[in-house]
Amino acid sequence: MNGDGGWELEAWETALRAAGRSEQTIGLRLYHVRRLARWAAPAGPWGLRLDDLLAWSGAQRWQAETRRSYRASLRAYWRWGVATGRTLVDVAAQLPEVPPAKPDPRPAPPEAVQAAIADADDRVWLMIRLAHDLGLRRGEVAQVHSDDLSRDLLGWTLHVHGKGSRNRDVPLPDSLARVLRALPPGFAFPGADHGHLSARWVGRLVGRLLPAGVTMHQLRHACATELHDATHDLRAIQELLGHASVATTQRYVKVRPDTIRAMVNARTGCRVA
Repeated sequence: MNGDGGWELEAWETALRAAGRSEQTIGLRLYHVRRLARWAAPAGPWGLRLDDLLAWSGAQRWQAETRRSYRASLRAYWRWGVATGRTLVDVAAQLPEVPPAKPDPRPAPPEAVQAAIADADDRVWLMIRLAHDLGLRRGEVAQVHSDDLSRDLLGWTLHVHGKGSRNRDVPLPDSLARVLRALPPGFAFPGADHGHLSARWVGRLVGRLLPAGVTMHQLRHACATELHDATHDLRAIQELLGHASVATTQRYVKVRPDTIRAMVNARTGCRVA
């Protein structure tokens, strides 16, 4: 990034790629630090103090998970600055920890999903199905490629390029496998972001067909919740969604009130009055 006032984001991008970070992670980290750079302009990064970082981040109306993500980006950037001799002081190391938000699963309502599928063109239909049926993130949907398809005795499989380079193999229903195999070779959703559409643009295309307050990410919540209703197998859902911890998967699963009521009624109904 030329003319960045000494932020040297091109060099940091190269370092992130050398460390094996995924393109999605690299893009997110750069986006976060560029926002700080615009606020701090024309000052370079290494003269900023902890008070400056606190003033900037404290003025933002971010949700807890967004705040945690920005904190991780700033800490990674300043660690790189110290490791490469660009600065002696890691001011971002002193940013306060942000506790994770209370789990608030918000699965997209089934009627909203069905309406979006009915109104979608072929391209967005496939995006919705990949997110809702398989639980793919928008960045994972964006990177689907013909080379990621394989078949064994059990059926077709999609190799998913996951968040944080945690790739995984996801079983494909026959209906989705047929659609993906019929596409021209290459990325399923060609675009200008390393040959495919950006995650942000995929989310925008899908979001246009969802009602206000419903996002593409909530299709992933719906996938987790509906699978849990059917199987009660958190570990299997964890593997499908590509979570590092089952605790994260629990944040995606909404326990419905009727499920709790049925559980209580089943237990108390066995008792003798």
